[in-house]
Amino acid sequence: MKVTIAAQPRLPLWLKVLYTAFVVVLVPYYWRTYGPLNFLFFCDIALLIALPGIWLESPLLLGTQLLSIFIPQMVWVIDVASRLVTGTAIFGLTDYMFDSSVSLFVRGLSTFHGWLPFLLLYCVWRLGYDRRSFIVQSILGISVILVCYFFTPMPPAPPENPTLTVNLNYVFGFSATEPQNWVPGWAWVLAMIVAVPLLMYWPVHWVLRKLIRNPHDDVPAPAASDMNQHTRKSAT
Repeated sequence: MKVTIAAQPRLPLWLKVLYTAFVVVLVPYYWRTYGPLNFLFFCDIALLIALPGIWLESPLLLGTQLLSIFIPQMVWVIDVASRLVTGTAIFGLTDYMFDSSVSLFVRGLSTFHGWLPFLLLYCVWRLGYDRRSFIVQSILGISVILVCYFFTPMPPAPPENPTLTVNLNYVFGFSATEPQNWVPGWAWVLAMIVAVPLLMYWPVHWVLRKLIRNPHDDVPAPAASDMNQHTRKSAT
């Protein structure tokens, strides 16, 4: 599949450099603290794929990751905003961001959950929205769900390794301490395979294709003289 890259730079160099510096700091810390499995979370995958996407100015790479994280990360943003405004988080997903026992460094790294979707939206606005993003991200997302279900640990984390990453992308339920027991595990994963593309990716895809131009429309049509020359060569 061809990845469209902008002919002329449309994203500022300072943004590319700052983003790269952030990733260079975060990756080794997360790897050492949480282990390599942590990078199978959709938000971490988006963080990593966005790095080449920003440097290459690729609408496809950036568009797929915008679809992947926009809705769930908006939940994160709303949770933080609710805590700041009312003193109470709606979902309780971001309580750690206000926990003084968690270092400011760790909380600072975790802020990417809040600003990354807006950064991706800005990049896609500048570069255009590649309509192939929905299909590509659906395939990638389903693949990640299956990998997490079959090859990563169920909750809870073992006492000897309490920081072990478990229940990646909620493939075993919504709890970090025990797997869900409402339905068989295969039924839960099947529901995720259907729901994630339809409820998380498609609404964002629908809005983006209505509001943002298709970068493929920016490719100029061949000039008439070039077409005539090509026709003469074909005839000979």
